[in-house]
Amino acid sequence: MPAVRGYEAEPCHSITGEVGVGFRDAVAGLAPGLVLAVDGPVAVDWEAVTAGIRDALAARDITAKQIDMREHFAPWRDILDLTASAVLEDDPDFAPLSRAGLADFFTGLPEPAVADGTVTVVFGPGAALVPYDRLWYADLPKRYAEAGITGGTGRNLGQPVGTGAGTTRRLFYIDWPVLDRHRDTLVDDVDLWLDTQGTQGTQGTQSTQSTQSTLDTKGGIQDPQAPAWLTGPALRDALTGLAGRPFRTRPTFNTTSWGGHWAQEQLGFNRGAANTALGYELIAPESGILVGTPEGPRVEVPLQALVAMHPEAVLGESVHATFGTSFPIRFDYLDTVGGGNLSVHCHPRSDYMRRVFGWPYTQHETYYMMVGGPGRQVFLGLREDADLGAFRREADRAVHDGVPFDIERYVQTFPAEQHQLFLIPGGTPHGSGEGNVVLEISATPYLYSLRFYDWLRKDREGRQRPVHVGHAFENLDPARSGEAVARDLVQRPRSLRSGDRWHEDLIGRLPEMFFEVRRLELAPDAVVDDDTDGRFHVVNVVEGDGILLETSGGHGFELAYAETLTVPASVGAYRVRALGARPVRYVKALVR
Repeated sequence: MPAVRGYEAEPCHSITGEVGVGFRDAVAGLAPGLVLAVDGPVAVDWEAVTAGIRDALAARDITAKQIDMREHFAPWRDILDLTASAVLEDDPDFAPLSRAGLADFFTGLPEPAVADGTVTVVFGPGAALVPYDRLWYADLPKRYAEAGITGGTGRNLGQPVGTGAGTTRRLFYIDWPVLDRHRDTLVDDVDLWLDTQGTQGTQGTQSTQSTQSTLDTKGGIQDPQAPAWLTGPALRDALTGLAGRPFRTRPTFNTTSWGGHWAQEQLGFNRGAANTALGYELIAPESGILVGTPEGPRVEVPLQALVAMHPEAVLGESVHATFGTSFPIRFDYLDTVGGGNLSVHCHPRSDYMRRVFGWPYTQHETYYMMVGGPGRQVFLGLREDADLGAFRREADRAVHDGVPFDIERYVQTFPAEQHQLFLIPGGTPHGSGEGNVVLEISATPYLYSLRFYDWLRKDREGRQRPVHVGHAFENLDPARSGEAVARDLVQRPRSLRSGDRWHEDLIGRLPEMFFEVRRLELAPDAVVDDDTDGRFHVVNVVEGDGILLETSGGHGFELAYAETLTVPASVGAYRVRALGARPVRYVKALVR
């Protein structure tokens, strides 16, 4: 039997369109007398990008006249007023999801002029708002922006030098929504898409981002002097192809104070980091997809751009009707093997999420125990006898006076049995204990962990990590308590169907949660037929060597242990075969 490959940290999807590297080839199609707009996010090294364009044009005896859009932002005080929230006016950690348009961040737009022998280059966020002849988009994956902000070097959208450090509060809830909406309107018109992190060929092994260190120096390094790029037609062809076949997004792992070492030891991920804590397998607002060839240039394109361009093909007609262009399910890992307990927290209830945070749907979650076992635990739900007044008082004392308390006086614990699924609707207190690997299968909103207690942990500056007692208790659902927690949230498998040496079980469903989780178990070399039935599937191999997923359209994808695969709704019928000499289990999530 052929060997089954291990976890692939940089999955790349082959495309047939033109992929290039460097500015000299990129500018080959530019002629004097044109206006070139180069749009993109704040975190791009715009000085390096524009220098690369200028020098490449100069090599052809063409002068570049440059106009920096950042010089036309509105005054910072006006931008702060534009994005202020009466609901969360003084909140240090959260803001409502911004509905502003990028044009609102400018007092006026430049009017680029053209001249003989010159290419006028308008660059920076919002460059596409001015009249142009050619449009480029210079992208940089969001993990770099977050690393810059947390490292103290990044600034927010419209923020000038000398106004302090940028904040993740603005980055997550204001900058990214505004810039994403703007970018998604440009995909149809882009003439060239540049990946300014410089990922190409077999350079390096993986790209990671840590909240406590700089980017991994072994791969995925930002190198604006030699960006990989796609022509506009190649970009759109690539997105059209991905919308009709299974694909993997590029995984990344963060480092945090509670992080463990499973991903380092078992997956070979980010071995030089302090730990591997939160693993982003599939998180639509941040995930990217690598396209190109494993041996040659590769470009990372945002998953969200794919969904925005082909929402019905990816999501399915009914899911698109409900969620628009928001990909509503996410898969990630919580690695505490050799680490510490997660905070005990909850996520917003639906009405609070809409009214306060501005999301149309909330962050219901599930925990699937990839790794657990004797002595390991999961915090879930309230004790029957929990005194909520005393809970609130102790939580406040921990925040304000640094007094620890026994969270188990108020919150239940359950054995972290391997392959058990725990359901966590909004408002339910929960957290993973030390020594576990959780596959978190959840609704897409992912930045709203409202902490009751975080064990008095400190951040890298020695300050207590943010705890959100007010938000947490406003969302606490007292009905998730006592015996009802074990009955409703710790469900046992229910058989759905079976065949020759395989069976499929429903392992998690609640009326208020819009998605469900199933698990399929296959004997070695067993085959099961499936169908998206008009709704996308997301699958992950949770035990065994892997599977081969083949579509009726002739696409095949081998998925190894711990890897996550998205099967677009347009795929329709597909077949799964177990690989290796051992039985295989994989989970499947879908919108109901």
